[in-house]
Amino acid sequence: MAVPTTKTARQAAIRELLATREVRSQAELSAALGDRGLSVTQGTLSRDLVDLGAVRVRGAAGMVYAVPAEGEESAVPPRSSESQQGRLASMARELLISAEPSENLVVLRTPPGAAQFLASVIDHARVEHVLGTIAGDDTILLITACSENAPVVASRLLGLAG
Repeated sequence: MAVPTTKTARQAAIRELLATREVRSQAELSAALGDRGLSVTQGTLSRDLVDLGAVRVRGAAGMVYAVPAEGEESAVPPRSSESQQGRLASMARELLISAEPSENLVVLRTPPGAAQFLASVIDHARVEHVLGTIAGDDTILLITACSENAPVVASRLLGLAG
């Protein structure tokens, strides 16, 4: 029997796995998907978890992933702007390697497979002067409103990364 490989089918499998067992890590989730014949990269898995609104909650096995029920917006209340900024600072410290401004763009470098995740955090934090992000595997192209904003945004993100 062929395994469906659409994004919708993959995300349905992730939702079902998280609803039926406690999954502590993305590696554990990836292995469980592999057992079902679904091969997924870490970047794709991270994007799927963000798309599904997955969060880490305390379970019997420690911190585990949870997703909201179908039709619900979130498994937990929405993050405040302050907590979004805290998450951005934490993720920048963990994932941001460099930030280079050029005209109205900033090129961010991350470890392999982390760009999509960090870009999503930047998008959700609604960083001032940032119009949007485009992410690959280890590179994010961040678009600012004008060329004067790019160095400011790059400096701010590097400052968060410490």
